[in-house]
Amino acid sequence: MSEVHTFCRICEASCGLIAEIDNQKILSFKPNKAHIGTDGFACMKGLNQHKMYDSPDRLKYPLKKINGQFERISWQQAIQEIGTTVKRLKSSNPNSIGMYVGTAAGFSILHPIFAEGFMQGIGSHNIFSSSTQDCANRFATSTEMYGFPFHSPFADLDHVKCMLILGTNPVVSKWTFLQVAHPVKRLKEIIQRGAEVIVIDPRNNETANIASDYIAIQPNTDVFFLLSFLHEIILQEGCNQAVIDAYTTGFSELKQLVNAWPAERTEGVTGITSGVLKALVTTYLTAGASAIVTGTGLGMGENGTLAQWLVECITVVSGNLDRQGGMLVGEGLFDFAEFSIKHDLFSRELTSRIGGFPQLNGGFPGGILADEILTEGDGQIKAMFVTGGNPLLTMANSERLKTAFQHLDMLVVTDIYLNETASLADYVLPATSPLQRPDLPFIFPLFLGMQSKPYIAATEAIVPIEGEQRDESSIYTELAMASGTALFDSALLQCLMRVMRRINIWRSGSSLAGVPQTFILDLLLRFNGEGSFKALTKHGNGKAWKGPKPGTLLGKRIQTDDGKVKLAPALFVKASGLLNEHFDRLRDDQSKHQLKLITKRVHSTHNSWTQNIDELTHGKMGSSNYLYMHPNDARQRSLEEDSVADIKTETGHIRLAVKFTADLLPGCVAVQHGWGHQHAIGLTHASSISGANVNILASDGPENIERVSGMAHLTGIPVDVSLAKVSINQKSWSGV
Repeated sequence: MSEVHTFCRICEASCGLIAEIDNQKILSFKPNKAHIGTDGFACMKGLNQHKMYDSPDRLKYPLKKINGQFERISWQQAIQEIGTTVKRLKSSNPNSIGMYVGTAAGFSILHPIFAEGFMQGIGSHNIFSSSTQDCANRFATSTEMYGFPFHSPFADLDHVKCMLILGTNPVVSKWTFLQVAHPVKRLKEIIQRGAEVIVIDPRNNETANIASDYIAIQPNTDVFFLLSFLHEIILQEGCNQAVIDAYTTGFSELKQLVNAWPAERTEGVTGITSGVLKALVTTYLTAGASAIVTGTGLGMGENGTLAQWLVECITVVSGNLDRQGGMLVGEGLFDFAEFSIKHDLFSRELTSRIGGFPQLNGGFPGGILADEILTEGDGQIKAMFVTGGNPLLTMANSERLKTAFQHLDMLVVTDIYLNETASLADYVLPATSPLQRPDLPFIFPLFLGMQSKPYIAATEAIVPIEGEQRDESSIYTELAMASGTALFDSALLQCLMRVMRRINIWRSGSSLAGVPQTFILDLLLRFNGEGSFKALTKHGNGKAWKGPKPGTLLGKRIQTDDGKVKLAPALFVKASGLLNEHFDRLRDDQSKHQLKLITKRVHSTHNSWTQNIDELTHGKMGSSNYLYMHPNDARQRSLEEDSVADIKTETGHIRLAVKFTADLLPGCVAVQHGWGHQHAIGLTHASSISGANVNILASDGPENIERVSGMAHLTGIPVDVSLAKVSINQKSWSGV
């Protein structure tokens, strides 16, 4: 048996791990106690991930659906047939070919780069990603305010004196857009040195149990709380006028907007009294160094982008951006912002065929994908590539998207399982797992320096490829060639990739050898002065690296046309004109005692990935998701603990068992995301257990997604809940 150092690639934390390996199989993982960046911590999902990758359900060979059944085919046949269809569609309209890029792709350096290169080679701009389900509000805000979508400020955890946590639960979900291992330990350290940590959430969640204070807020009202917060900052003369004058534009317009939203006006909707809000603003201003931490709970609300915009405005005008103990913007391996602007990587000039949504990070909203497939006309999507994601479980109104996918001429899925989306595919291409590839930390820490404890690391593949699995960089290189095009539309690059692959085949003796990933990663490091990949792998506990520094952003790295932060982007100011209507609607919902649905995280599962691991989905872990309700709300609807409830919206209907929790605000219910795998033909364990897909309840279509970022509305959704006339022993109870 041997021990090998590596790091996890499930979430931003990227925890250092030690794998115990015997006969090329992982026996177990344990946290790397000596790792300099991740505090010797690893969660149960990371420690059990090998059971997901070693599952008998793992895909090993290319598959083609023939007469409704999957049959094994060769890579040569798969690549040639897919390429032939792409050529045919491309000849009439390249935009008839689309791609969905999932979260799993983001936790790899090469995967998203080569997928993007393939689509650019085809000439299609119809790329969709999981970001419009959870984080596009940040990208839109940073683009409009700072001129670059990835200038996403994060809290200086080592020096912060007051931290507000809004719409996120880092104790369970880890941090968002920041690499923070062992969040419980970090939060306790912050509090122990005397800082205030205040959680503002509809649920008295796990993070609130550690925090200095908890303030309850009604679902989907964050934007009104933040308007009043900024209004009160101005009233308390908490604006840093020197920063505003030197580094920003649009303050007078912003001030005029928030003047209409005093705390006394919003308290009835948010549930936060004017006295509590004013005291909170005083705490924030007098601390001397303050930060506001946000997450997916904020972004998935109806006005998630406007809410994030206001968070950034509060940070800037109070003088807490680019300040020690406030919010910082990191620097990575190279100046990614300057590179992106120079090469026009993230232009918003192109707009979608359906709804006229501008591109964001090179992609369009997932909420219009079904319309793009089902609506006839020039540019109608007729073929889809899905890579590193499972949109039929993760996207809003996923039942309608399923119908759309069934109308495609061709659906190609690259994955490790026959999940819900792959089960519908015409071709399924077996991908390698993170443990089967060499890697560097993903884009956030490596290119953008989003780390609370800065380090750099590298890992070799620690287990071999099984069967004919291939990495995505090799798959998209081959597909580009078969489609009569070249990666990034560059014949030179395509030629180099072919030459490198042939050398790799010769050196390895295997005709299945792909592009030399280690060599590419090595070039990336050497070109940026970080030495060789091999040398970096010797730092099994991580290598100390440059960290974020205050005073390096304002007046230096802002990428807007005048180099100043735009406090009142026209797009956002226009969108704010609808806030009065939304405010009145919320008051009407509250008067009718309308229940609102929010999302909930649990320690044992991660998104839709880990439900096929038996150890994480039984006993106390729970073999289903549930409808969590305040006992008073439940009993008013004749529901008791473990009753089966029907949950309905205008879009869909699911059934789940009820669990009581007094942690929720009355009028608020919660359901975990990522469950309901009963329709996946290749997830043996996950399809055998209960649970329902909560995204069936959410709406899609251009009229139901946020204009400024394309975000789907996945939290704060009005729902009707009633007792279901079905026995809990019936298998159909868990979903529709």
